[in-house]
Amino acid sequence: MRPASLALQDRLLPGVSRTFALTIPQLPVSLRPAITNAYLLCRIADTVEDSTEMVPDEKDAHYQRLLAGLDNATAASDFSEALLGTGLVQDPLERELVEQTPGVLHAFGELPGVQQTALRDCLTTMCHGMADFERLKNPHGLPDSGCLRDYCYVVAGCVGEMLTRLFADTHPRIHEQQEELRPLSVAFGQGLQMTNILKDVWDDRQRGICWLPRDVFEARGVDLEKTDDWQDHPGFREGIRYLVAVAHHHLKLAQEYTLRIPASEVGIRRFCSWSIGMALATLQKISTHPGYTAGKQVKISRRHLRLIVAASNLSIGSDTLLRGVFWLGRQRLPSVPEQDIGQLLAGQVSGDYHT
Repeated sequence: MRPASLALQDRLLPGVSRTFALTIPQLPVSLRPAITNAYLLCRIADTVEDSTEMVPDEKDAHYQRLLAGLDNATAASDFSEALLGTGLVQDPLERELVEQTPGVLHAFGELPGVQQTALRDCLTTMCHGMADFERLKNPHGLPDSGCLRDYCYVVAGCVGEMLTRLFADTHPRIHEQQEELRPLSVAFGQGLQMTNILKDVWDDRQRGICWLPRDVFEARGVDLEKTDDWQDHPGFREGIRYLVAVAHHHLKLAQEYTLRIPASEVGIRRFCSWSIGMALATLQKISTHPGYTAGKQVKISRRHLRLIVAASNLSIGSDTLLRGVFWLGRQRLPSVPEQDIGQLLAGQVSGDYHT
């Protein structure tokens, strides 16, 4: 990738993700441009999804223009102009990202062919999947657990698959394990996404959106459609703790994924372990305060983040020490047997989202 493209990506990334601005620089130099580009493209797609005032058909058109921009500079410009023309992208940093979409797509075209293919497949799955889920979006939750599993796949599981393909392209031992790592990578993505959904449930509800599965709460005596003060019902808090346990299960698989990365690949292990540590810490706060009513109540502090990073860095080269750090991070989290996870078990999605 040329210096101008690298500079653009490095300038845009911190404005749209403090987390990835921390983790991506830990990766091997050969992976940083592609994974930065992948994150920016996914974030651009998220900007379309986050526009709650836009009707589904209009969003479909934006997603299609974005995908067309992978191969066509005119389509890239059309995407930016059309999305900004709606007047719905108000955040200054998001507006800049959308304005710079042609440059991000140009940077995509400078990546090696193998990396382009992995990113293209991921973005295609994400855009098609988010377009489908746009028609299910409402303030009362998703119909059932299978829908939540599928949603987690199209916004995060496919990202795990893409990252595995990129990692495998740079390291022979990862390449040898690629088929074993793929299902673990889907679980990794689902664990992180479920954590984000739980953390943001109240902020999302203020925007008229809810990604919680209604069947989980109906089984505990709470109808999300007919009940207003969810947090006041013991059954709702029980449902939250169950979803924390399911996310915990998937993050244990994410830990196995990380431990299968060769210990010599310190950067990749850091990239993975920091994300897992932050997610576990967030789940700990949610589990301790299941009656929370705002994301800021379960947000981890900067001091806690520094401790997570320090513990990961000290243990990253030893499987035994890293297992110990993961074990400490999981203490006191609720667990659920795999046979009781049902449709929320990461695996084959029901929609035709694979490219």
